Amino acid sequence: MKTIPVITVDGPSGVGKGTTASLLSNHLGWHLLDSGAIYRALALKVLNTDAETSDIDTLVELAKNLELRFESIIGEPTLVYLDGECVNHDLRQESCGNIASIVAVIPEVRAALLQRQKDFRVEPGLVADGRDMGTVVFTDAQIKIYLTASAKERAKRRYKQLKNKGVDGNIRALEKEIGARDARDSNRKVSPLVPADDAIVIDTSDLSINEVFQLCIEMIDKAGLKANLER
Repeated sequence: MKTIPVITVDGPSGVGKGTTASLLSNHLGWHLLDSGAIYRALALKVLNTDAETSDIDTLVELAKNLELRFESIIGEPTLVYLDGECVNHDLRQESCGNIASIVAVIPEVRAALLQRQKDFRVEPGLVADGRDMGTVVFTDAQIKIYLTASAKERAKRRYKQLKNKGVDGNIRALEKEIGARDARDSNRKVSPLVPADDAIVIDTSDLSINEVFQLCIEMIDKAGLKANLER
């Protein structure tokens, strides 16, 4: 049976993994999975159907049958489609985030969403962006990429994003917040944020997104997978 190829792109926020995954998806003509949107998409589905967060059976059914699709457009954020409708704006709402934080800790829901993520592995291939794609979801991925960057550089990037949105920010406070979050994420018991043992780690602190992309393409070629990755 032919194995459908997968490239995982993991790492903390602010390292460029979303943009890198999108560029790779476009370049290869493969499907894209933005796993960070999965729980918020389920939360939105819960809100849209007036489901109760205490009704685990209903939550599991919603998770199993989540009609979700991602579209990557070069230079633009990944578009998330739920039930055929673009929901990027809705996913950012506070109510959606609150529900997501509730359902994310329910073991039965996590198991259902784990399988739902695996279901994205279809021909001709998949580029999966997240935090545990290479360590939990696609442990047999042909290429595992882990992007990192210093807390200082990530704080600068976040500060720039906020300024572009007209929001004030403090770089030192952002750097402290990022450092604390990294410590929590890397030391948690369930799916800690760490590179897979066979992942290729790239520090993006001093690299442009195009340089990161080119390094990834070189890895694909070096692995001898190029002929199998053509459109």
